[in-house]
Amino acid sequence: MKKQDLPQDESNLKSANMTEVLYVTDENDNYTTANSIGWDAKKAALEESMELIHERIEEAKQNVANNIVSPIVYFMELNKMDLQVLAAYVGMWQWRVKRHGKPKIFKTLSDSVLKKYADTFGITVDELKNFNGK
Repeated sequence: MKKQDLPQDESNLKSANMTEVLYVTDENDNYTTANSIGWDAKKAALEESMELIHERIEEAKQNVANNIVSPIVYFMELNKMDLQVLAAYVGMWQWRVKRHGKPKIFKTLSDSVLKKYADTFGITVDELKNFNGK
């Protein structure tokens, strides 16, 4: 893409006073970088992705309220993590983290294990223990 053809459509980047660096070609067809505040196609894709993330967060919240999953699942979604990422942060095997997502198992976890999760999510152990999805 030529530097002068680089889209400058308004997006979330502009509202956050940010730009995105992209590779473009200059007037001599040499590669260089240029800043863009966004473009419509990317904006639409990002908005759809964020919508899906918010839906997953709401679903996890409802599942906690209905005692289907533990609060760990909700905070994992809220922090845009998956099982693999969360397991790495708390230093446990994925199967253990998955097991901790069950309400019955969650209630038996020690404060030291809960503290690992709470620290990862940036909340207190009490907030984690007492979150009921409502």
